[in-house]
Amino acid sequence: MAAEPFRISVPDDVLEDLRRRIANTRWPDEIPGTAWDYGSNMAYVRELADYWLNEYDWRKHEAFLNGFDQYRADVDGMGVHFIHVKGKGPNPMPLLITHGWPSTFWEMHKIIPMLTDPASHGGDAVDSFDVVVPSMPSFGFSDRTSERDWSPLRVSDLWAKLMTQVLGYERFAAQGGDWGAVVTAGLGHRHPEKMIGLHVASVSPLPDLGPGSKPLTQAEENYLSARARWRETEGAYGHIQGTKPQTLSYGLTDSPVGLAAWIVEKFRAWTDCNGDVESVYTKDELLTNITIYWVTQTISSSIRIYYESQRDTLSLPLGERIEVPTALVCFPKDISHPPREWGERVFDIRQWTEMPDGGHFAALEKPDRLVEDIRSHFRRLR
Repeated sequence: MAAEPFRISVPDDVLEDLRRRIANTRWPDEIPGTAWDYGSNMAYVRELADYWLNEYDWRKHEAFLNGFDQYRADVDGMGVHFIHVKGKGPNPMPLLITHGWPSTFWEMHKIIPMLTDPASHGGDAVDSFDVVVPSMPSFGFSDRTSERDWSPLRVSDLWAKLMTQVLGYERFAAQGGDWGAVVTAGLGHRHPEKMIGLHVASVSPLPDLGPGSKPLTQAEENYLSARARWRETEGAYGHIQGTKPQTLSYGLTDSPVGLAAWIVEKFRAWTDCNGDVESVYTKDELLTNITIYWVTQTISSSIRIYYESQRDTLSLPLGERIEVPTALVCFPKDISHPPREWGERVFDIRQWTEMPDGGHFAALEKPDRLVEDIRSHFRRLR
């Protein structure tokens, strides 16, 4: 399972086809004055599509990404793409970072240099990491799955082999948000002997709340009620992706504007931006993430993780928790904001941080805050 160097090189005809499809978009109608109430606002999506067609330069961002050390490795028959950058410091700690949906490995491009070379980014060289950022199976430049049962927990097993058998690390740290948090928790549950510590942005394992369990606090009851309200008002995407992902895939795979509208609405809704997504991200940042889905044709395969996760969940028996030292960071505009006592039901919490601002895509939105929180937690475990 040797790793081979990899460079991104999207064929010209793929980019030409993308431009043709954007130019030939058949637009829907829209009720005037409804802004984002019904979903992605047409005026904004038209503006984004026009920029994608006439100004956005994929080759510029492709070259930027190729500035990172990238590799591909066959791990148990799955071709895995990953960035692997060695740390600059006296004893770098290996750190695996896993993205979620609708993100890609691109989300981590700001924090990789800050973690690998802290002395050049306002930190101390003793806090350096060897950073590994893979593309999950069915995302980006990793292979697309071709069979059932590729749940986040199966990805945890794949990552354990990537880090130990391919890259040769006996033990490593792990970080993640969204599905990356589920994968990270899975590593702590299924491979604790390999883990130095975990850093997550959500509580994904499900505790046993049956007879004999500790009663819910008021904060926990409020949290569960808030989650239920969120699923009712914002969770339609997850329900269709978790039940009928293939039906959704035809439109998103065929229409770049449809794909952009589907993804950008989530970036706007899950970011601390007061409804103005470009107050936080540039069009180039948004479109690079979207273009990765387009050129790799992975929107269909990526959303299957919602279907698979409903059939293989991390549920902990009564009294059991993940005993790997864990930090949890809460950004106020994230889609989930649990109280500490909920996290302590399933994790050995060593650090709990309530951030003053920020949302779901922390590595892209609040890279400085996220990096300092990662450094702080793992500094205690070196």
